[in-house]
Amino acid sequence: MKKLGIFLIPIMFFVLLIGGCGSDTTKEKEEGIPPETSGEHPSGDLAPLDKKATVMIAEDGAASGAGFYIAKEKGYFDDYNIDVKFTQFANSDDMLPALAAGEIDIAGGVSTASFFNAIAQGIDVKIIADKGHYIKGDSYFSFVIREELKDEIKDYSDLKGKRVAVSSQNAVDDYIFRSMLEHAGLKESDVEFVLMSDFGNMLAAMGNGSIDAALQIEPLITQGIEQGLHVRLGDATDFAPDAQIAMVLGSPEFIEQETDVSLRFMAAYLKGVRDYNDAFIKGEGKEEVIDIMTKHTALKDPALWEKVAITGLDPNGRMFTKDIKKQYEMYKENGAIRGEFDFETSIDTSMTEKAVEVLGEYK
Repeated sequence: MKKLGIFLIPIMFFVLLIGGCGSDTTKEKEEGIPPETSGEHPSGDLAPLDKKATVMIAEDGAASGAGFYIAKEKGYFDDYNIDVKFTQFANSDDMLPALAAGEIDIAGGVSTASFFNAIAQGIDVKIIADKGHYIKGDSYFSFVIREELKDEIKDYSDLKGKRVAVSSQNAVDDYIFRSMLEHAGLKESDVEFVLMSDFGNMLAAMGNGSIDAALQIEPLITQGIEQGLHVRLGDATDFAPDAQIAMVLGSPEFIEQETDVSLRFMAAYLKGVRDYNDAFIKGEGKEEVIDIMTKHTALKDPALWEKVAITGLDPNGRMFTKDIKKQYEMYKENGAIRGEFDFETSIDTSMTEKAVEVLGEYK
């Protein structure tokens, strides 16, 4: 954000929410809540920035970016005088240094050994909010088995001796796979691990019988079911109910220095996430949200959006931080970690928490 030349409101002037005037001023100063909160502002809460700010988001059209897309299309960023621009990177090896340098402000990330190693070796980025977790009983990233094996494989323990495709090693996919094995009482040697980086290839492999099961993702789970290629095997929440699949990442400069902009950005993002939950969990405003999702993601069929298991997005931005640590420990046990990862400095949810104070808890 420094490149945009925005003059910031010092954090010391972030005083209080309008609803708490005169009751606990000292506490609100310490918490850093802006004084310019009013229902008369376009946002209904925080005042818009005096000067338009541009926020760069590294996002590739993943469904987990719903909060960004919805907030943009419904004008939540505009209400705060924020202009968001999306950009893409070929891989995280390029994206993380750009984020650390402040060339981009926000990005989505998943837990991998290389992610932890990059930060441990000096690439400074902050893990700030939820961008993907499981919804109990209807996970968007779960195991499937070949349709013709549905009478043979009834439980995870029945995968013994079977060929199981997983998209990566020493990454969250591998973590979910190993969690399943532990739940099933199986050893790694009990199944044939098939590394298959392309989820689309898993569908073809199901069709030709070269694999028996796969850790698959939506919308390919639903598409494969409709094509008669595979069926679900239970649900990933059977063994990993608190798995943190993806996270919102922020540049240190954006989170720690551009506080007037980042707070408003996070408030707008959470409004988008809340509309997403209203649509898919409560059924409120669903048609409009599906229109937005078809515009910004690769899933262009509105009818299929009615069928797929959706990405879980916490309306208060909260993450399963204990699970992130468990993933790290697994990679470390596998010998894939180089250096030490400092969770205390790398996980910074302070701006998300302040945004929730402004908006109130989602109900």
